[in-house]
Amino acid sequence: MEIERRPRTPREKYGEELRLRRMAAGLTQETLSERVVCSPTLISHFEAGRRLPKPDDAARIDQALGTDGFFARWREDLESKYNHYFAAVAELEQQATLIQQFALTLVPGVLQTEDYAGALFRAYRPNYTAEELDEFVVIRTKRRRILDGPSRPVVWTLLDEAVLRRCVGGPHVMAEQLRRITDLAEAGRLRLHVLPFAVGAHALQQSLLTLMSFEDSAPVAYVEGFLTGNLVDDPALVSASQTAYALALSDALSQQESLALVRAAAEEHAHGRQ
Repeated sequence: MEIERRPRTPREKYGEELRLRRMAAGLTQETLSERVVCSPTLISHFEAGRRLPKPDDAARIDQALGTDGFFARWREDLESKYNHYFAAVAELEQQATLIQQFALTLVPGVLQTEDYAGALFRAYRPNYTAEELDEFVVIRTKRRRILDGPSRPVVWTLLDEAVLRRCVGGPHVMAEQLRRITDLAEAGRLRLHVLPFAVGAHALQQSLLTLMSFEDSAPVAYVEGFLTGNLVDDPALVSASQTAYALALSDALSQQESLALVRAAAEEHAHGRQ
C-alpha cells in the first residue's frame, strides 16, 4: 500500500536535488561538509529542506559538485522572508485546500490587520526601526492573500476567548481587528468558532495548532511556541492533532453564537469596557 505524502515544498525539492547531485558525484555528507566547511548535520538539514544554505555555502557546494553556480542561483529564488521554522509552512499554506487553525492567545497571522501585527512586533522587539516595522507588517499581512479567492482554501478558525479579551495595540486597533474577523466570517470566507472561558480545560489548551489538508497529498500539522515551530507530517501525530482539534471544536460555541460574542467583544473594546 502506497503511503500518501504531503506536497514537497520548493526547499525540499532543492534539498532532494542536492542529495542526488552529491550521490552522483560519489560524495558522502561528511565529505561534502568538509569541502563546504560546515557540519555533516547541516548538509543533512539542507538535503531535507529544513535549512537553506547561506550564499557562501551554496557557492562552495557548486564548487564541490561542479554544478557551475546551479545551487547558488536556485537558492536566490528560495530565500524566505519568514523565520526558518515557518518558511515551509508559508509555502504549504499556498497549496492547502483546507486550513483548520486554533489560536490560544493571539489572532492567527493570516487574519491580522496591519495595526494589530505592528503592535505585536513592537511588543517583542525592544529595539526596532520604522523600516523594520514596516517590513515585518508587509510580510505578515501578505499571507492574507490566500483569503482573496472565493473558495480555496476553506478556512476554519477556532479561537480561545482569551484572543478576544487581550487588548493588543489599544482599544481601537483591537475593535478593528475583531470586526475584520467577523466580516470574513459573515462573507463566508472562514468558519468561525470560539471556545469560551466557561468551557474550562479543553483539548488544545497547551498550544497553537494549524492543520492543513491538500488535494492529492497527506495532511500536516503545525505547532508553534516562542521562537520555535514544528511542522509535523508523521501520520500518527497528525491524526492525534486532528482528534484534539475535533474535541476542542465540539466544546466551542456555534458559528452564530461565536459571531455574536466576537461582535460584542469588538464593541466593548471600542467603548473601553474591557
